Parts: sequence; structure tokens; C-alpha cells
Amino acid sequence: MSIWLRISQALSALAQGESLATIFEKLRSPPQRSVAFAIAVIALGAKMAKADGLVTRDEVTAFREVFDIRREDEAGAARVFNLARQDVAGYRDYASQIARMFRDDPQTLVDLLEGLFHIAMADGFYHPGEDDFLQNVAEIFGLSSSVFQALRMRFVPDVVPDPYTVLGVSPNMPIEDIRAVWRQLIKDNHPDRMMARGVPEEAIQLAKKRVIDIHQAWEAIRDAPSRLV
Repeated sequence: MSIWLRISQALSALAQGESLATIFEKLRSPPQRSVAFAIAVIALGAKMAKADGLVTRDEVTAFREVFDIRREDEAGAARVFNLARQDVAGYRDYASQIARMFRDDPQTLVDLLEGLFHIAMADGFYHPGEDDFLQNVAEIFGLSSSVFQALRMRFVPDVVPDPYTVLGVSPNMPIEDIRAVWRQLIKDNHPDRMMARGVPEEAIQLAKKRVIDIHQAWEAIRDAPSRLV
């Protein structure tokens, strides 16, 4: 069964009055966690798209960049997006339920927030309303401010990049320790690792930009004049 059909069925139950908590409880098992992840990105993304006052074509198209949607799944995916837009539940309710579901796997919550940043920047402008939205979601997820700032730095062009923040390391760390962190981050973002966390195969392309950013941060630190002395 297509993931989009499974997601559509879950959201249909929500539209028919089933509670969000009940739906996410049904999706707790590993085979269904990918459905929960997709619903989380779609639902929160649809609500965030309204944070800047309107839903643009770019923001809608961004869903297609986060999720690899095959031609035969386009109708099902469109239905999912429409159901998410129609739902009246507040984004805080969604975020709280999602945080509880993935409370033992915080990295999946980071994956989720990264998908939302991708959608926020689809129109090339980071609206203050989107910043407030994402900060609130990060807080509900229980993510640290350093994690949020690292994501913001990677996605928002106006933020001066700091490779140490991107890798989550200190400038005072020995270069070999930083190298070890870089290697571990690359391993953690391998597609097999991400799918094991519950990220659906259709959204693995989220890792592409992340891996590029991780490599660039490591190269910037490795090649810094202070490290070459």
C-alpha cells in the first residue's frame, strides 16, 4: 500500500472525529512511524505556511521537494495536503502529540524540524511569523536552542554561518575530536539510519542538504588558518 494512501486513511479518521492522540497511538509501532513522520511534516507545514499570512505556490511545491512523490501517488498526496489544511486542530496540539510519540528518539524530531525549515524557506523569505512558529515547535519538541540555531544558520541566508555551530562542537575542541563528531554525523545521516528512525523513504532526500552542510562545516574548520598553524 502506498504511504500516501496510508496517510490519507489516517487523516480521514481525524476528519471523522477520531482524536489526534488516538491516531498517533495507532502509529507508534515501527512499521507505521514513517506515516506518523509524514503526517507531522504535512500538518505542521500546512499550518506554518499560513504563519506569514498566505500560502504560496512555492510553499506548496516545497512539499514535493521534501517528499519524493511519484506520478501515480500525486492524487493521494494532494488529498493528504487538502485534509491537513482543513483540520482545525492547532499546531501546538500536533507538536505536543508528536513530541510525545518520538520522545525516545529526539533525532527524529530534529529531522522533522529540518523538513519544516525547508518548507519555510521555499519562497526565499524567512518571515518573522515563521521564525516564531519554528521556535515554538522546537521548544515543544524539547530541542535545545543550539539545535534550533544550527538549523536556522543552515537554512536562513541572512544568518552568518558558523561551522562549529553546524557540527555542534566547540572551537576549543581538538581537531581529532571534531573529526570524530563529523564522522558520526555522516553515519547518523545515512539513509538506512534515517529510515530506521522512522523517516519515510520518500523523505530521505532531506538528508542530502544536511550531509552537504556537514561536509562544508568540517572542511571550513579543518582548513581554517588557526588549525593550519
